[in-house]
Amino acid sequence: MTAMTDREHKTKRLRFRAWHRGTRELDLLIGRFADAHLETMDEGQLDRFETFMKLPDPDVYGWLVKGLPVPEEHQDDIIDLIVDFHKLP
Repeated sequence: MTAMTDREHKTKRLRFRAWHRGTRELDLLIGRFADAHLETMDEGQLDRFETFMKLPDPDVYGWLVKGLPVPEEHQDDIIDLIVDFHKLP
């Protein structure tokens, strides 16, 4: 049996967290996105996704479901990828 690499450990942890955010709606949105994209993300994207995962659920829900504007300090390729993945407005 081989030891898990740092990247494998990180993606496993992020996938679990994506499916267990705390609100079922975001679990479905972010979990499905994570399943589809984590394996192909580069290290920078994984770091930005990890940062994204620390954001409060009400903020993320507002941006992804209600279409509220994403504050400039949180706008990056991860938000764009999630929105494009779900084709949200």
